[in-house]
Order: sequence, then C-alpha cells, then structure tokens
Amino acid sequence: MTNAGTERAVIFRTEAREFVAAPPERVYDVVSDLPRSAEWSVECVGGQWVSGEPRTVGAVFRGENERAADVVAWAPVVRGRWHTEAEVVAAERGRTFRWAMRTRAGERQDSVWGFDVLPADGGSVLVHHFRMGAPTEGIRQITADMDEAAVRRFYADWGAKLERDLATTAARVKAVIERG
Repeated sequence: MTNAGTERAVIFRTEAREFVAAPPERVYDVVSDLPRSAEWSVECVGGQWVSGEPRTVGAVFRGENERAADVVAWAPVVRGRWHTEAEVVAAERGRTFRWAMRTRAGERQDSVWGFDVLPADGGSVLVHHFRMGAPTEGIRQITADMDEAAVRRFYADWGAKLERDLATTAARVKAVIERG
C-alpha cells in the first residue's frame, strides 16, 4: 500500500473496534497499564516497565510473552516463552496510547501497536491497532530462508492471526473494564 508515493509499503495494518461502556479516560487508564496485559492479551502474559516514567512517551516496557505451538505451525516462529521490549511513542490520556517494538539493540522498529479511544454515547469506542512497515528483526529471521511464495503465504497467515488477536484483545479489554 502506498499513499500518493509518500508512504512506504506497509506489511501489516489491522485494527479491531469495541464499544466499551466506560468514559475514555477510564478505558485509557486500563489499556496504558501494560503490566496488566495478561488480563486481555493473546500472547503477552505480563511484564514490567524497565526505564522512563511508566505510560509516558519514551518509557520502555519489557513484555513477557507466550505462543502456542499451533500458531502458524508451518512457520519458524518463536514458540513458548520469550520477551520483547517496546518504547511508548504516543501517550495522550483519554485518546491514544502507542508503543513501538524495539530491536535487541534497543532501536525502535517500524512496528507499532496501540489503542485509540473515541468518545461515544454511553461510553467509548476502543480501537486496537497494529501497523508494520519495514520487517522487524524477528520477521526478517522468520522469513530469511523462505522463497517469495512462502513469504507471501507467511504474511497472509500472520496477517489473519493478527486480525484474530486484535479482535480477541479488544473484546477482552471491554470485558475487563465493564466487569470493573
């Protein structure tokens, strides 16, 4: 995808929306509390802030993750437990919270996850989104030995996984918030 030649190709771009019966500030306060991610995430089982003021631009979160063996089972993706680091790149209470994945060397990658919160009658609309432009360090490792057809298959299968994961996560966030 390109935007009048000004935007590079995008490998993945997806989002999921959920109405949440809570004000935007409450929704934001929950989704920006990344150590709680295990309550709603498909893969993140928790983690901790490792530098910076939590929930602010520039803060770094180390996430602990777990992936089942059957996830895109044919591809050489990480299975079991592993960790990632992400840097907060946008933090505006009641509106948007986004983080970019970092390389092992601590460099920001063109891989951004986030939540936008839109005011709505009786609550908010939570928009959980993901965008990857250039392949991340991990994606490059996964696809390194694949031919072009296998890379296309992987991107299609991984894209479908991302869509399911975002929808599941948004629904779980809604449930966590509405339960109180």
